[in-house]
Amino acid sequence: MLQLNSKHGTQSSVNNEVAWIVTRSDILFRNPHLEVRDETVLIPGEDRPRRWTVVGRKKAIVVAPVTVEGRFVLIHQARIPVQRWLWEFPAGQVDETKSPTLEQLQDTVLRELAEEAGYELRPEGSLTYLGHYFPSQGFTDEENHLFVAKPVRENGVGFQPEHAEAISQHKEFTLDELRSMIANSEIQDANTLALFARMVAAGIVW
Repeated sequence: MLQLNSKHGTQSSVNNEVAWIVTRSDILFRNPHLEVRDETVLIPGEDRPRRWTVVGRKKAIVVAPVTVEGRFVLIHQARIPVQRWLWEFPAGQVDETKSPTLEQLQDTVLRELAEEAGYELRPEGSLTYLGHYFPSQGFTDEENHLFVAKPVRENGVGFQPEHAEAISQHKEFTLDELRSMIANSEIQDANTLALFARMVAAGIVW
């Protein structure tokens, strides 16, 4: 049975600021994964609207899979915008809604764990929710929710990424290896760096 250990509330408990007023929003481009909007926004406490170009993205999850032996599962993925093969924690967008519930986030975690890495939670396993963060808040509203899945095991099927994704392999790394890869800038993606930092801050790793 899936268990959830939550160290943080869901997004509804943190988005409690005074409302920002969007006075105009024109969609310049849209596809199934993102949209580009030209918006005019009134910031709380100001009386002069500001104009901004915003890239809208679906909510997403990032998961750190941890084996019984304490090894972390990373995937090796081609990232076309930066023309690099990067070692990353599995991640993926939540397709169902713009305001996903915690259950929908969990379902996405399990799906991406299977599709991108070929792993699954062991029967005694659980997901730990570590809140969310904004990976590039200067131009996009992308909001990524962070999870630890522990313990995991290979599912016997293998990873089956979507056609648009180029994932060459998965590999298990010890904590020392993971820490060294981060320190030496071998790991460069914001999701993996943010999730590792959150795990350290929460006392999950040290």
